[in-house]
Amino acid sequence: MAGKPKLHYTKGRGKMESIRWLLAAAGVEFEEEFVETKEDLEMLRKDGALLFQQVPMVDIDGMKMVQTRAILSYIAGKHNLYGKDLRERALIDMYVEGTTDLMGMIMFLPFQPPEEKEKNFALIIERATTRYFPVYEKVLKDHGQQFLVGNQFSWADVHLLEAILMAEECKPDILSPFPQLQAFKGRISNIPTIKKFLQPGSQRKPPADDKFMAQEP
Repeated sequence: MAGKPKLHYTKGRGKMESIRWLLAAAGVEFEEEFVETKEDLEMLRKDGALLFQQVPMVDIDGMKMVQTRAILSYIAGKHNLYGKDLRERALIDMYVEGTTDLMGMIMFLPFQPPEEKEKNFALIIERATTRYFPVYEKVLKDHGQQFLVGNQFSWADVHLLEAILMAEECKPDILSPFPQLQAFKGRISNIPTIKKFLQPGSQRKPPADDKFMAQEP
């Protein structure tokens, strides 16, 4: 029997956080080995564990997987979170790419110089409320189902909830104009595996702050 997946990354969210979310949603227990110093990263490189010399890296099923998208696709496919057919997979991919774009903007905000933060913060709110969230609101309203794709829980739902919660950290009432997304957030947050991951003490990571950024390897 294969052991638990082992995640190699910093103690922050970064590109590993969506992987933590998806494993947790699938009910998969995992271990973490934190890359806390440049020496830790160099050791992984010297061991040949990092195909492209960078993390995230996940030890899973006898593979040392790198590249966030590849890791997420593998987990989604393995745990039946990737649709029933090619068409559903394509929809999931499109929705995931959209939320990835939004989360990328939010993720990099703390690392930007102060003079750019205010402008980029405003851009995040504008994009979330005019480009991204209206799409998911319309999808849910048009098909009237509980989940984004195929009326079954998928990677797209996990990713959207993660994006919603990140956006609410920026602006707590950001979902005010989106009743479908408000209901969606409530439904997905109450799926037992997700509910557990959202509890204090889970392996979910907090937003980056000044202290964390000072410790980045």
